[in-house]
Amino acid sequence: MDLISYLPVFQKAAARLDKNLLTRKKLEIEVGVWLESVVLRIQKSSWANKPYERPQSDAAIFFSIWLSGKGVKENKLFYNIHALKLRQLQGYKITGRGFAAAFRKKFHPWEPHWPNVKVDLGPLTLMEGWEKLDPANMEKDIYTIAGKFLEIDMIIDHLLDSYKK
Repeated sequence: MDLISYLPVFQKAAARLDKNLLTRKKLEIEVGVWLESVVLRIQKSSWANKPYERPQSDAAIFFSIWLSGKGVKENKLFYNIHALKLRQLQGYKITGRGFAAAFRKKFHPWEPHWPNVKVDLGPLTLMEGWEKLDPANMEKDIYTIAGKFLEIDMIIDHLLDSYKK
């Protein structure tokens, strides 16, 4: 399966996001292909020890929208928020389970706005869901999902503030 052909769709969706809003929020967007998926990733550099690592393997919190071969077969465009190795996140004293529980409590009012979302996952995945893959509207769907994250990113900031050393 040639996932590279989907890369321009992800890039166009990312380009549509409000650059001024992203700058004000200090959020960075990255689009690329890794782990056999086309990915749009949003995070703050302060949310990661190595913010530009691809894929993330060190301490980090980030939001992703991705399409894999499995997604194409199942007609699903996936999204999630990962929280990796939070005990090691520099400048904070965090436990993964504690952070995940606190995030899910704050996220609960927003759940109805996220299609097919699940939060009953381990501490590494704060939330995860999928949107029906519609190739004709994929750019719009990616843009919409990313926009929804821009409405809830402050949950992460507020929680991290409470865990600062």
